This record gives sequence, C-alpha cells and structure tokens, in this order.
Amino acid sequence: MNRRGFLSITGIAAVATILGVAPVGRVVYAAALTRAQRDKLTPDDIIALMKKGNERFRLGQESPHDYLAQQKGSAKGQYPAAVILSCIDSRAPAETIMDLGIGDCFNARVAGNIANDDIVGSMEFACKVAGAKVVLVMGHTACGAIKGAIDKVQLGKLTGLLAKIRPAVEATRYQGERSGKNYDFVDAVARKNVELTMADIRRRSAILADLETSGAVRTVGAMYNLETGLVEFFS
Repeated sequence: MNRRGFLSITGIAAVATILGVAPVGRVVYAAALTRAQRDKLTPDDIIALMKKGNERFRLGQESPHDYLAQQKGSAKGQYPAAVILSCIDSRAPAETIMDLGIGDCFNARVAGNIANDDIVGSMEFACKVAGAKVVLVMGHTACGAIKGAIDKVQLGKLTGLLAKIRPAVEATRYQGERSGKNYDFVDAVARKNVELTMADIRRRSAILADLETSGAVRTVGAMYNLETGLVEFFS
C-alpha cells in the first residue's frame, strides 16, 4: 500500500503510523491510537493532524473507518491525543468533522461550549493522567446558545447556563446590530466566547496552566463553520 493509500485509511492512528512512530517493519496500521504513537506526537503534530482530517471531511474524502476494529483495539486501554470541549449542536460533532476515530480524543459537549469545574476536572484527568497533549475549545457559527445569551432567553436551568455566556456578549466589540437576529454578531460573540473559555480554563486549573507553560500541552481555540465545514484554529 502506498503512502497516499495509507493516509486515506483512518484518523490519527494511521497517520501516526505513516509518520514513523509505529514499530519498524510493521506493515499493518493500528486500529486505535497506541501509547507509543501518541507519545511521539507533539501538540503541534496533533493539531496538524486535526486540520488534515477536517480537510478530508470538507473534500468528501473521509477515512473509511473500521469502528469495530477501533473499538476492539482500544478496549484494553486508551491513549487519546486531545481533549475537546465543544457545543452539543447536532451539526457539529467534533470527531466527524475532523475525521477522527474511536480512541483519538476525549470530547466534552455542553451548550455554548462553556467550562465549569467538572469539565475542567475532566480535562485535568485527560492531560495529566491520560496523557492528552491538546486542549481544544471549539465553537461554531449560528450557535443557538450564543443567540439565546444575546437575547437573554429565560427557560428553566438553561437561564443559568446562558448567563455564563453573557460576559462574551458584553466583551464583543462590534459595530452594527447587537441582537440574535444578526448572525454576524452571533458569530463574533461565539468566537469571543471561545477565547474567554480558554482563559477561564487556564484560570481555573493550575495543573493545565503548568502543563501548557512546560510545553507538554497546548490550549487552542477553533470555530466550526456550519456552511463551509471548515474548522478554523486560533490561539
């Protein structure tokens, strides 16, 4: 099988094999990411692999995942490369839009991709204990939670959740209509919300901040465009 064929097989596990982190002489690819593969990848490598996966997704050239093989390959241990905090929106499944497989990443999902102590604690486990090297906070365009926060929606427990997004609304500099009907403004707030969530994670967790300072972990943000399928990464 040639290099191009290998790259079309699956997510991070197969590409890591191509990069030479699989044992010498190995012919088959790993169904799920192994410790050796993950440990030899840098945070920048992992982000690059996510970007390549998103490119395959946008081109309609997604990997033909053997999910059963990935399930069996990861059953006795997991070595995810990243932990992703994303929105619950059904149109923005992180693994799918970045062409990732079972065992490639941890994924926490909550409306508006906001952080709380439980999520941050989960991230501490993912990075300090399980060895993930990237913390990715991903928002998306036309986000209903962002729109609700802008419009100050009142609805049961959702009211309190949306209140946590309000600082992003207030902090967004925008010349134009500042309402949930203006989706340019909604998207601007969504991006600001990602930035503030990244800062909140660093503030809440000395563990993650220390890992980032040492270079062991990189925290990044991203915006997923529902119309184009593009995941835009930013620091």
